[in-house]
Amino acid sequence: MKWPWKLLKLALSLGIVGTFVAALALGAIYYYLEPGLPEIDNLRDVRLQVPLKVYSRDGKLVAEFGEQRRNPLDYDELPERMIQAFLSAEDASFFDHQGVDLSSLLRAGIQLALTGEKKQGGSTVTMQVARNFYLTPKKTYTRKLSEIFLALRIERQLSKQEILELYLNKIYLGHRSYGVSAAARVYYGKTVQELDIAQTAMIAGLPKAPSSFNPIANPPRAIKRRNYVLDRMHALGHISEVQYEEAVAQPITASRYAPEMQLEAPYVAEMVRADLVERFGPEAYSGGFRVYTTILAAQQEAANQALRTALDAYTERHGYFGAEDKLDPVPSEQPALDAALADRPSVGELRPAVVTAIDQQSATIYLGRGKTGSIGWDQMKWARPHISTDRLGPNPKQVTDVLGIGDIVRVKTVAVDDDYRWRLAQIPRAAAALVALDPSDGAISALVGGYDFYYSKFNRVTQAKRQPGSGFKAFIYSAALENGFTPGSLINDAPVVFEDPSLEGAWRPENYSGKFFGPTRLREALTKSRNLVSIRLLRSMGIEAALQHIARFGFRPEELPHNLSLALGSADVTPLQMANAYAVLSNGGYQVTPYFIERIEQDGVGTVYEADPLVACVDCPPLQRNSAGDIRFAPRVLEARNRYLMYSMLQDVIRRGTATKARELSRKDLAGKTGTTNDQRDAWFNGFNQHLVANVWVGFDDNSKLGRGEVGGRAALPAWISFMRAALASVPDSEPQMPPDLVSVRIDPRTGIRATAATENAIFEVFRKENVPGSGTTVASGGESGGYAIPAAVAPPAQDLF
Repeated sequence: MKWPWKLLKLALSLGIVGTFVAALALGAIYYYLEPGLPEIDNLRDVRLQVPLKVYSRDGKLVAEFGEQRRNPLDYDELPERMIQAFLSAEDASFFDHQGVDLSSLLRAGIQLALTGEKKQGGSTVTMQVARNFYLTPKKTYTRKLSEIFLALRIERQLSKQEILELYLNKIYLGHRSYGVSAAARVYYGKTVQELDIAQTAMIAGLPKAPSSFNPIANPPRAIKRRNYVLDRMHALGHISEVQYEEAVAQPITASRYAPEMQLEAPYVAEMVRADLVERFGPEAYSGGFRVYTTILAAQQEAANQALRTALDAYTERHGYFGAEDKLDPVPSEQPALDAALADRPSVGELRPAVVTAIDQQSATIYLGRGKTGSIGWDQMKWARPHISTDRLGPNPKQVTDVLGIGDIVRVKTVAVDDDYRWRLAQIPRAAAALVALDPSDGAISALVGGYDFYYSKFNRVTQAKRQPGSGFKAFIYSAALENGFTPGSLINDAPVVFEDPSLEGAWRPENYSGKFFGPTRLREALTKSRNLVSIRLLRSMGIEAALQHIARFGFRPEELPHNLSLALGSADVTPLQMANAYAVLSNGGYQVTPYFIERIEQDGVGTVYEADPLVACVDCPPLQRNSAGDIRFAPRVLEARNRYLMYSMLQDVIRRGTATKARELSRKDLAGKTGTTNDQRDAWFNGFNQHLVANVWVGFDDNSKLGRGEVGGRAALPAWISFMRAALASVPDSEPQMPPDLVSVRIDPRTGIRATAATENAIFEVFRKENVPGSGTTVASGGESGGYAIPAAVAPPAQDLF
């Protein structure tokens, strides 16, 4: 019986030799591949591709930009159930092996030998990390060996927890989602902590084939794969029998969820995106940047609503343009109705709907996805037919005068008696813009560049150059005060003809009302927006002197008209420029610069940018840092007395001028100026107090006429009132303090001279001490007025103002 012993010895010898040869071969392979293997020292500091995220100042998510959706989590933030699900599906012995599972590799090798096919198999989580970070997905023997060697190297340098964190944040899980956190958001609109067992297993089943096992693209295969993961979790003791049965019985609940935006500010988001691309190039979309803007959520929400409400009101005033389209015949099946609405997204808050039935007092509408509603007569009787900008058809008398069965229309919800009802609406053809900023440093707190960004991406706050009309008079009057005039100076509001070569011939300006009011005090002229007074002021002080002063408000003189039309706001400016200019009047006379990015943070790096704005500070040295070294002070550009007088006169615009509607806010500290251009092509309101500046512009992008009566006080002011009501709700009412070198004097309102005891209807006016009027008068020399009086103590330039 010696032959068995010899056979055993032979087998042992062959085994030893085979092992030695295998080890030698493995060593040779490693020696061959090692120079090409990447270093893994940077795995601990790896920066995953994370999309650009934009937030409001108070942390509300505004937008997300980037091809890969990813929200990296620390290991401690990963639910234990999620880890169990992935390891059950991908690598049950993960915590026991050293990066390579020899039994799994052996099974994969046997399958290869039997079938001749190279299939995915035998890869541990660590090997997948090696492949995902360093290697190509192409299936080759060389790649598999490199994967093994890299996995062994990774296991020596990283803990199991670090490897799992990398894996669960890096893995691709379909629909542009990378990592489990992004997948939870994309498929379920939840955080990973909010997922139930079935949903967790569904996500854990995706790495093997994100497309084939996708619950949205392929539900049957997705359920089969999910149940496999649940079976493995049950077999490994991670879930009980009851939990297993309940999860297996659960239907697919996945859907495709867009990133949940917490605040609607798409125009701001686009400004941020463009800025980040300019700073960082293509890395802006994948570098893990988080941008915190200066936008305040409550103000932005108020601005969105205010602008849309004002444009909707303007649209209704000018009649109904009719249905967007008509279905004939009207489909009886829901899928066909859904298809008819599919290519009509909501615009702002206006939803598309199909009129499916009509009775005497209402119309039944289909809104899509099985939802129906009704438009009552009270919510459609506004719809007189639009004929032209200034002409409407007759008032409708019955539902069929407005709507027909099959009409595709727009509707919105309105509150009526503690309930919500559907109201007939239409997409506004006019446009609008609203911007608000903090006058102390220029931080933009709200910005709406149009009715709906996705309907029109043109940002009218920053890109639309429009004529400001009478809104520009504030700067003309400030220049006049700087050039010797006072609020009590008399200027003749009378017809005049100018021969100005730069205006191509004779120019006969007039007031909006078409009337003329004779000698008018400056305060009264600004309050009532008298055009002729503004023109005479500009002619008196000289255009160049005025332009030099206007430059203090942030305008570039070379971009402004160098003729008398400047007095009526013929310059081309953006709403943001106007808001910035009015900030000088709001903050005490300091020039600040608008900005919208407060800080930029980057994953793994920290803060990479922080705004350092100039801050308006009374009695602070200009352009120097304070004692703490963290604030730069804005330069004073307007004398305190000039600013106070302008603030005071602009308060009167609201108290008794062209913006009296704003008195409904019941505040004493509000000031502002309406603006309307020729033929009502632009309507503005520029308003402020000492804490906030906001302006509203309304007009057509093609410069069409808004229509008769659509002045700033009607078209733009309501949006400003609505916004300021919300924005100032918790801000104390505080008027500016009068500077020490100003005095209040009783004057005769007809002549502007100092009142006596016998003067009737005397009023108080504020003057610089050196400009206090006396009781005598001086007469303007000749000219157009026949000799009206002006205060003797005032020394305007030697020009004929009458």
